[in-house]
Amino acid sequence: MTVGVITQARMTSTRLPGKVLMSAGGATMLAHHVTRLQRAGLAVHVATTTNTTDDPIVEAAVALGAPVHRGSEHDVLGRFAGAVGQFGLDTVVRVTSDCPLIDGAVVARGVQAFEEAGDPDLYVSNALERSYPRGFDFEVFSTAALLDADRHAREPAEREHVTPYLYSGRRPLLTVRRDGDASRLRVTLDTADDYELIRRLIEEHDAADLDAEQIIAVLESHPELVAINAHVEQKKLGH
Repeated sequence: MTVGVITQARMTSTRLPGKVLMSAGGATMLAHHVTRLQRAGLAVHVATTTNTTDDPIVEAAVALGAPVHRGSEHDVLGRFAGAVGQFGLDTVVRVTSDCPLIDGAVVARGVQAFEEAGDPDLYVSNALERSYPRGFDFEVFSTAALLDADRHAREPAEREHVTPYLYSGRRPLLTVRRDGDASRLRVTLDTADDYELIRRLIEEHDAADLDAEQIIAVLESHPELVAINAHVEQKKLGH
């Protein structure tokens, strides 16, 4: 069984354009993201758009040793379907590149849970029922499930957000949880304040070399860091 991570990335973020190529600690957010996944032994692939504005993402991904698929900007589900065909994957791990401090070991736990279950219809994630901070999100599902969604999903939100068709009551769900609820914390990159927090975590607390639990511990012991982006509201599905 061929398992691969597909991370989606584009330069035209509505709230923070170019965010994935912003830097902290001498590396881009995309480099931190890809490297942290690769350290866990995961094969990482980048799905970006055919827009010329995303040429820099292609160049950065290739330099990181991450193969690239290019597809529609807005039909991200179709982009993922094209990617699994190009890369020959049987099992897909979906992440997003606005999670520069994602913990590859946590993602690997999800892959292990999916493989041990032995059910190709299963959808595994830590994002539907949150116990990890936002910014450590992953989803695991079979290529067959993804292609089924690509054939049948019609709603714009289903096409843009890739997986709603999978987890909307059509398949068995499995949640990967941590001991203790840290879902109030936010380590994802969507606004300038998010960037400031992540930059400080990397440059002042060596977060690029910390795992999820160590990053959570830093945040819990530094409420002034948590306050930087505590006001940020996550964009709602379909907006």
